[in-house]
Amino acid sequence: MFRESEADPSGEDALPGAQPVALPGTLPEALRAELVAFRRDLHMHPELGNQEFRTTAAIKARLERAGLKPRVLAIGTGLICDIGAVGGQDGGADGVPVLAMRADIDALPIPDTKIESAYRSTVPGRAHACGHDVHTTVVLGAGLVLAELHRQGRLPRPVRLIFQPAEEVLPGGAADAIECGALDGVGRIIAVHCDPRVDAGRVGLRAGAITSACDRLEISLDGPGGHTARPHLTTDLVTAAARVVTDVPALVGRRVDTRAGLAVTWGRIESGHAPNVIPQHAELSGTVRCLDLEAWRQAPDIVVAAIDEVANLHRAKSEINYVRGVPPVVNDADVTGLLRDAMVARRGEAGVEGTEQSLGGEDFSWYLERVPGAMARLGVRTPGERTVRDLHQGDFDADESAITVGVELFTAAALLDAATRDE
Repeated sequence: MFRESEADPSGEDALPGAQPVALPGTLPEALRAELVAFRRDLHMHPELGNQEFRTTAAIKARLERAGLKPRVLAIGTGLICDIGAVGGQDGGADGVPVLAMRADIDALPIPDTKIESAYRSTVPGRAHACGHDVHTTVVLGAGLVLAELHRQGRLPRPVRLIFQPAEEVLPGGAADAIECGALDGVGRIIAVHCDPRVDAGRVGLRAGAITSACDRLEISLDGPGGHTARPHLTTDLVTAAARVVTDVPALVGRRVDTRAGLAVTWGRIESGHAPNVIPQHAELSGTVRCLDLEAWRQAPDIVVAAIDEVANLHRAKSEINYVRGVPPVVNDADVTGLLRDAMVARRGEAGVEGTEQSLGGEDFSWYLERVPGAMARLGVRTPGERTVRDLHQGDFDADESAITVGVELFTAAALLDAATRDE
């Protein structure tokens, strides 16, 4: 397939001042170009959660060309692929739990606004605006490199690739992947997430919580409407909805420790059809985010109570659908250390920077409820570029050199993880 080369400390990918070490698993130029083309193809054909049939087929076909045996998940999208023999619940053939690498493969229901891009989305209202096409390509590339090492007898322990559907659909496709056996035999799991605030060539790392919990909130308010000339004879639902929007976040913020970062933020409010008619129905929806795991567990009771109080004050009947989402991603210190060592091995100390906990949600957290793992923030900003193309925006794009960085990070992590376990 390709000839494996070793890291060149003086190569063009090395950062100034970096001191990478010679380690197998770097990316040959031919495969590098192929992966960029693969990512662009995914970018042009984005698919929403649980609809990723073309994406799944493309990944499966490429892994099979490499002589691997990927298994499509029972739900119909997403797949698992082992490199080397993985022995059921206990791990590899020697009973040692294996390292898993996870990618999410779905896109977002927003339009791609990169008008001048040659690989702009061809699907109206759909875009890979969160970098999942990059995540997928990174894990695919790492799998291809590790498969070649395995053929050469240079992969010390088996590795599992997990291509997970529906990360953007609460409570996330991770639960489906786990139900389909994604974690059977797995002892550690790693992932990356694109970060447009970090330069390509670097990763951001943090032990402990790196994302927040995220739930969805849907509310219906009802009451007798009427004429705007006589609001005293009605339940003024527009005012009631407005008070829910403003008062509930304030109440919630005073019922937990402020350091927990429990926040209610609205994304939609609808009510009424005429300027002189008080409506009988109003709808609101938004998200509940939380930095702290224990506060997240208490959040439904706190939020629902606050909504009921405000609605009752305005004589509105409330119906609340509180949809549990995902807990925070809490990076294991040892696995975070593994990613750090892997990045230093590839790019030197200059390739690693610290990162903050964000208020974004990520269903990678469900894996970490079962096995230790860590997620790195993969830099995708072109060095020197001042404009930040943020996630979940239609003009989001990534510096494609980040694909090489991600692949080599993961291959180094697989080799160093095996060495650590052999000590």
